[in-house]
Amino acid sequence: MTAEGSDRRAAYYARVAQKHMTPLWTIMSEAVPDEPRPRFAPAFWDYDADIRPSLIEAADLISAEEAQRRVLVLNNPSLPRGATHTLFCALQLIKQGEVAPAHRHTQSALRFVVEGSGAYTAVNGEKTAMSPGDFIVTPAWCWHDHGKESDGTMIWLDGLDIPFVNHLGATFGEDYEAPRYPEQRQPDDSAARFGAGLLPVDAPKSSLHSPVFSYPYARAREALEKLRRGGDWDTVHGIKLKYANPLNGDYALPTIASFLQLLPQGFRSLPYRSTEGAVFVVAEGSGRVKIGDQLFSFKKNDIFVAPNWTWYSFEASEDAVLFSYSDRAVLEKVGLWREQRGNDPAQH
Repeated sequence: MTAEGSDRRAAYYARVAQKHMTPLWTIMSEAVPDEPRPRFAPAFWDYDADIRPSLIEAADLISAEEAQRRVLVLNNPSLPRGATHTLFCALQLIKQGEVAPAHRHTQSALRFVVEGSGAYTAVNGEKTAMSPGDFIVTPAWCWHDHGKESDGTMIWLDGLDIPFVNHLGATFGEDYEAPRYPEQRQPDDSAARFGAGLLPVDAPKSSLHSPVFSYPYARAREALEKLRRGGDWDTVHGIKLKYANPLNGDYALPTIASFLQLLPQGFRSLPYRSTEGAVFVVAEGSGRVKIGDQLFSFKKNDIFVAPNWTWYSFEASEDAVLFSYSDRAVLEKVGLWREQRGNDPAQH
């Protein structure tokens, strides 16, 4: 190109920019890259060294009523806020006699119980007890509150799709007029109706979210152990199960996929990547995870993030159980989920 032609183009680009227009041919590789370019980096939080002491200190500084939720949000250092570009990860603590007041919001939420006993979550007036390892769902726009009636503290992980819903401009929230939403059903009513391999005869054929609010860890752990004895191990995931909606087999929440997996002692996984951004919580055991070019040693209750389209692999130094959640539920629904194992071609 001549100098004159180059100058004409530069002048043209400047004129259209003033009119808030951009020639696509100047940004094509940025707008439609050959493969995903993660917008956030791997991240790791040590539960014993960093998370727990900070929560215990917060318990002496502010009440659950004053804070509404005594929660510490884990911020990925490569993002302004949030664990991934679509998901929040936070840790919540509640003490004896406290109630985290009832509210509701258009973001979906999940709980994974980390430590303690004697606390409950109530969803639309149905209470369920919380025990370490339990997975509890709070669907969008459902009234929910938390309370603790026994000694000590209770800590659990909160996972929410806040960045995703905020990006879509669809956030609504509302506080209830009293600390607790009135009890509408007996405790764990939904588990009796939908969680025992049986369904009410008039149950709907589908629902956006699971009608079961609590998935006890003891039952899920037993399932993993029975499958372990069968020896049918996946070379990437070990034994990995998803938390499912019993009405249609979809994920428990429409925007957040959630999983529990077992890695046996000595297991070394093949490298793996997918278009989902995932948050992992160590429920049991220890080992190492390599995410991109970073290597982290993990133990019980530690938390780490694997970005989308970033290679990661596991080594289990002892039997390890990992809980994880991701945006795969959305990606599958809109046809954007892909995965790749080792050096295999990318797959749909």
